[in-house]
Amino acid sequence: MNQPKKTRSAQAILFLVRTLAKLPFKWGLLVGAQLGNLLRIAAVKRRRVTAVNIALCFPELTALAQRQLVKDIFIANGIGIVETAWAHYADRSMFDDKIEIRGQQLLDEALQQNRGVVLLGAHFSTLDLGGLLFSYTNAPLNTLYRKHNDPLLDKAIIEGRAKYSEPIDRKNIRLVIRKLKQNQCIWFAPDQDLNAKGCVFVNFFGQTASTVTAASNFVRFNQSPLLMLAHYRKPDNSGYILEFSEVADCDSNDKPAYAQAVNNAIEKAIRQHPEQYMWMHKRFKNQPDGKNKLYQAAQC
Repeated sequence: MNQPKKTRSAQAILFLVRTLAKLPFKWGLLVGAQLGNLLRIAAVKRRRVTAVNIALCFPELTALAQRQLVKDIFIANGIGIVETAWAHYADRSMFDDKIEIRGQQLLDEALQQNRGVVLLGAHFSTLDLGGLLFSYTNAPLNTLYRKHNDPLLDKAIIEGRAKYSEPIDRKNIRLVIRKLKQNQCIWFAPDQDLNAKGCVFVNFFGQTASTVTAASNFVRFNQSPLLMLAHYRKPDNSGYILEFSEVADCDSNDKPAYAQAVNNAIEKAIRQHPEQYMWMHKRFKNQPDGKNKLYQAAQC
């Protein structure tokens, strides 16, 4: 019996990922960069969305600098595909001499409160690799995720992330609360426009952005401390930085103010290496007036 087209596509993707995982570090970076260049040429709509986002968020850059940043973004995200492969299928030991942890004391102090820790993440190109890097802290990690539409890919993603964390469906709030009460870390990334119930409109890179308010809820469950967790590839490609930083303190009952503090922390982290962020998503597609014109002119 012939397999459905979607199944064949998923199998091909998994075969590619497992193949990429076998690449040594330097070759992986080179191959990933070429993948990024190919994606920039082939993924026209994603390229247009990225260009719009960069124009909106970095108006101080010249048109030439914006175009270069778009190129660098695709290169970084192409490398991110290889890094995902490594995170899921390679031996962790290949990163033993390639990781620098900054702000570990913040995590240690937060765990000493015995209330669990809420880790604020973002969609960096090193997204899945971040879980592997976090494992070097020896702290218990749970990662919230949104189920993938393809069952085969969803299974592979969960199994890959389970090597270094416990994946939790973002709707399973009871389990989130239980893990916090067990003094474990909960990671989630509230940096996409989900147009979901409970979103508020606050500032992000000078633009109005629909922002989920889950961070204030998670903190309130067990009065848990909140930390920003960022991870970057070093500019010289010699390794990675895992960085913990504080988020401005504010009343978790004031959801707009708390969402703004969250966006400020994420923006600050992104600005360190803006090319290593996934700018391909329509971050500003939903607006207070219900109109979506920011991406229409570019036919995104």
